[in-house]
Amino acid sequence: MIISVFGDAILPRGGTIWLGGLIHLLEPLGLNERLIRTTVFRLVKDEWLTTQTQGRRTDYKLSSSGWRRFEEASRQIYAANAPHWDNRWRLVMLLAELPLRERERLRRALYWQGFGQMNANCFIHPSADLTSAFDALGVDGMADVLPKLMPLVALNPRLGHSANDSDMIHSAWDLEHLGANYMAFVSTYQSILDALRKSKISSIDEESAFLTRTLLIHDFRRLLLRDPELPEVLLPAKWPGQAARMLCKELYRRLLDPSERHLDNHLLLANGEAPLASDMVAQRFQAGPHVAQVI
Repeated sequence: MIISVFGDAILPRGGTIWLGGLIHLLEPLGLNERLIRTTVFRLVKDEWLTTQTQGRRTDYKLSSSGWRRFEEASRQIYAANAPHWDNRWRLVMLLAELPLRERERLRRALYWQGFGQMNANCFIHPSADLTSAFDALGVDGMADVLPKLMPLVALNPRLGHSANDSDMIHSAWDLEHLGANYMAFVSTYQSILDALRKSKISSIDEESAFLTRTLLIHDFRRLLLRDPELPEVLLPAKWPGQAARMLCKELYRRLLDPSERHLDNHLLLANGEAPLASDMVAQRFQAGPHVAQVI
């Protein structure tokens, strides 16, 4: 939850917040002060955050690696549409033996980037940016593994009775469980959106708007962590992930203004100042569909 708040609310305001301000923001969600302090200290230890002392108060600021991680996540979370596909597959081949523990670490790192696994030595994705994938592995402390990996871009020549792209999807990913979770997300938030459609923007309580926005993005982000972000052409018909994205987009835009007013008053630095939001917030869910890149 704290990671979701940093990415959604704090990143556009300079990526820094006073610990007391963070505690105050999250208190209505049932997160107590001790839990928040423990979690923030852990994020510092894991190099997501750094500290900056102001007298007896402490600001917590996104580290350079933390900032990069959040910016990459933001591109996926707030994209207006699924990526287009150039009909080429991105592969990462493991060309050397790794100890079991290190192999599992590599598998998990690529899984969180959306790669499916064809076999023990082959990871695949239709639209991942291979340069970013390798950079992320380096940031995650796996630079020594990179010389053992071969990035490839492959094109299916569609010969005779060969397997097709849909067969590749079914071999590398299990979308059934993810689809059910997207349907549950839509079921949870549709009634909130319906109620807001019937109300006037001025009637929405600012704190409630912020809390609802936080839960919305937190739940959507948790789904996206398990979503390989496949191009729409490769997804099953009536894929519920697209309905979930459209719902999230509309509900987020309806909550944006009152929730930002709440942050104007309550997202504080240790010196008592309230940093202004950049235009990053207004651009969310507004960009056109993104195209896969080649290394």
